[in-house]
Amino acid sequence: MRIFSGIRPTGNIHIGNYLGAVKQWIELQEKNECVFCIVDMHAVTTPYDPKEMKKNILEAASIYLAAGVNPDKSIIFVQSDVREHVELAWLLGAITPMGELSRMTQFKEKSKQHKDYINAGLFNYPVLMAADIMLYKTQAVPVGKDQEQHVELTRTIARKFNQKFGQTFPEPEAILPKAGAKIMSLQNPKKKMSKTDESKSYISLFDTEEEIEKKIMSATTDSGKGVIYNVTKKPGISNLLTIYSLLDGRTIQEIEKEFKGKGYGDFKKSLAKVLINYLEPFRRKQKELLTREVYVQEILNKGKSRAEVIAKTTMQEVKEKMGLTS
Repeated sequence: MRIFSGIRPTGNIHIGNYLGAVKQWIELQEKNECVFCIVDMHAVTTPYDPKEMKKNILEAASIYLAAGVNPDKSIIFVQSDVREHVELAWLLGAITPMGELSRMTQFKEKSKQHKDYINAGLFNYPVLMAADIMLYKTQAVPVGKDQEQHVELTRTIARKFNQKFGQTFPEPEAILPKAGAKIMSLQNPKKKMSKTDESKSYISLFDTEEEIEKKIMSATTDSGKGVIYNVTKKPGISNLLTIYSLLDGRTIQEIEKEFKGKGYGDFKKSLAKVLINYLEPFRRKQKELLTREVYVQEILNKGKSRAEVIAKTTMQEVKEKMGLTS
């Protein structure tokens, strides 16, 4: 299968991003044709510092590589380097009903977060995301739960295009992780983990050992003492159990059994240790990659060339079917 996914270049990714999407990429690239993109044009729809963008893009590439994306097995590139993304987005916008866009949950949430930065790009964000996916005739998209709605819209747009202009695009399926599709905030376990919140609410993939321990020990838990998974009654400890299970490889039931009769303090100390050990190779690899900027840029340039071959072929077909000159 051909797989597509991307992450905005907005600094370090957190454990929720990793467990919800990136961890899947590493597994999927072994048996599939994977296209991974640093979606910088999506990043300009919310407030950002233009002076920091280039640095953030290279950091994002280093993050991908440190997390295990293999440039020999996958295509990795920067979205704005392949102009066909915006070209296809414009053409798809011509067949996307505004009603579909106005019901997108992410637009509503981002509009509330950035009331002084509500723009047409933010409204049309899902069309560009659909173009990202469809440009490579993607069959499956690994995403977290919050992006499932966008993949469903992509399926709708692909279907409309095929009906109007002839069979061209697959209708891509969303691949959700079996567990951990939505990791919650350490400070508010009823809210999704996000980098836009205070730093103690999330664990970055590259936090220091001291930062990890401090954040886990101060994470919100629940009334009572039992280390028991119950999302309704104990959302805090349930979120921590989910993280523990996904990184440790044991079932939640096995972990509950280990900590039966023990308090939250013992459990948190153990979880902090699991996180520190799991993330140590990522920290080491990223530190090395950040000193090899030329090497990282070389990988992105090669990825761009490979992505362009597919993108240009798709756009030629799209233009011909839409009656445009190619």
